[in-house]
Amino acid sequence: MEFIPYNSRLTYHKYPFGALREGEETVIRIVLPRGLGCFRAALEVTADGGESFAIPMVWDCMQGSDEEWWKVSFIPEKEGIYWYRFTVECREGTKQITRFENSTGRLSSDGADFQLTVYSKSFSTPDWIKGSVIYQIFPDRFCNSGKAKRGVPKDRILRSDWGGEPLWEPDKDGRITKQDYFGGDFKGIEQKLDYLESLGVGCIYLNPVFEAHTNHRYDTANYEKVDSLLGSAKDFSDLCKSAKSKNIGIVLDGVFSHTGADSIYFNKNGRYKNDGAYNSRQSPYFDWYKFGKYPDEYSSWWGVDILPEVDEENDGYIEYIAGEKGILRKWLKAGASGWRLDVADELPDKFLDALRKAVKAEKTDAFILGEVWEDASNKISYGSRRRYLLGAQLDSVMNYPFACYLIDFAITGEAEGFNDKILEICENYPKDAVDCLMNHIGTHDTCRVLSRLATLGNYYGTHLNRYKGGLTGEQSDYGKRLLRLVSVMQFTLPGVPCIYYGDEAGLDGGEDPYNRGCYPWGKEDEELIEHYRFLGRLRKEHKLFADGEFVPVSAVMGCVAYERRGDGERIMTVANRNSHPIVYILPEEGFDALTGGTVNGRELYLDRETAAILIKK
Repeated sequence: MEFIPYNSRLTYHKYPFGALREGEETVIRIVLPRGLGCFRAALEVTADGGESFAIPMVWDCMQGSDEEWWKVSFIPEKEGIYWYRFTVECREGTKQITRFENSTGRLSSDGADFQLTVYSKSFSTPDWIKGSVIYQIFPDRFCNSGKAKRGVPKDRILRSDWGGEPLWEPDKDGRITKQDYFGGDFKGIEQKLDYLESLGVGCIYLNPVFEAHTNHRYDTANYEKVDSLLGSAKDFSDLCKSAKSKNIGIVLDGVFSHTGADSIYFNKNGRYKNDGAYNSRQSPYFDWYKFGKYPDEYSSWWGVDILPEVDEENDGYIEYIAGEKGILRKWLKAGASGWRLDVADELPDKFLDALRKAVKAEKTDAFILGEVWEDASNKISYGSRRRYLLGAQLDSVMNYPFACYLIDFAITGEAEGFNDKILEICENYPKDAVDCLMNHIGTHDTCRVLSRLATLGNYYGTHLNRYKGGLTGEQSDYGKRLLRLVSVMQFTLPGVPCIYYGDEAGLDGGEDPYNRGCYPWGKEDEELIEHYRFLGRLRKEHKLFADGEFVPVSAVMGCVAYERRGDGERIMTVANRNSHPIVYILPEEGFDALTGGTVNGRELYLDRETAAILIKK
């Protein structure tokens, strides 16, 4: 076996585990073979984009007759990303210890540097979100209260066949020009709060609710008004009050990188009486946008001309969104508990800094969640390393890495490396951010998770021939079996699990718009819902799911096992993706099964494609 001189994830090599606060000491040890003849060692540190320096290590102790330990203490005084490696001087000359897979070090200069995230000493995240369950709602499709709609624009197609197939009628250029609405509203959500409470939900994340002229509402027309189909501002505040009485917070979707072309700000379609940026250079909104040849050439989000890009560094725009009387604070005053930021990685630092100040000034415990698809601790955009999680911007992010790992495991059965990938996020992110990660397995941007699992990922269509869903009974049963397995893991990993409305009821569907179908009221899979209720209760009953340690146990041969530890408890999850039952040998006796499997001493009998949750007596 190859000698491993350093592993940043083991606390006898680096303590404490993971990211550090400014001014917090870390103790780092390397272990070297006695025969190497080391007589000097140093920790080589480079501040991201800054200076490099070396800190001499001291000889620590012998371990047996073959190993010697070298130690160093390091106190980073300033937040940021630090990269480090080790230099070892020995009889054979100078060697380096660098990073290879799973954050292990080797005596080789061919690897990468180790990452150390250092975040602000004042950084904290809201406790109310930790240990809870997030429920994502696409407002038009969750529940229609039946309340009369007032002030609805006449050009909208209003549907009366709840659950019907959404329209998908692209024109000859592949553009969707028709928008249909099923009439989901705030009162409908309020009517279903008891149901959401039964799932253990502590946070509702709403896709955009502001006035807009598509059913997804990512083309904001007016940040100051909720869309008339959803109800009134009072209806929104009433929903927030009713939710708060059940300890449920409402998080709004903030779409701030662009607006709609059909909006009071741009007004390309002439819908509004005022002059928008498209109509006049004298418009108060003109400086918000980036024009080439005025007015028809302008920057738009990913080239979509109905979504003109905003200059998020424009002082007037920042004041409008993040000022003392701005949009962020207006809707927090109205009852919202936080903001989810659409395409957060496309928002510059200047805007994000101002946003956090405004949000936390209004509500210190408001939640700020960013849409970042990659590792948010070291992402580069706008030509520089981003600092989303260092304390001045986001609380946490949508956890796309975990989503990928879970779905890949469920589809392929490949267990090897699973726990190491989870540890990488836990190591790179501040613990406060880890504890409120949004752990989703499906959203409005992806095919329904049931369809993905039931087809083992073979759900793709073409732009004009989209996969609609529509599973056979056999496919649906198989998909639900895998969904139970995946959801057990989702609910027991670090972070906060998120249910995309209807997934818990067995709703399937392909690509947009078929992943945004109506919630199947009266046609739910009650057995699947009860499974989710159990998982929700489990999280409420055991505090370790709020902030407990993640301890990997094994990940091999189609089976993943890990523990959560904290608050004097240990809970273990074992997931068998194999197409046959297994006997899993537990690390010790004394575990009882809370769900899934049968325990006899150290033997766990686990059926095919199922997961067990065990508690240590």
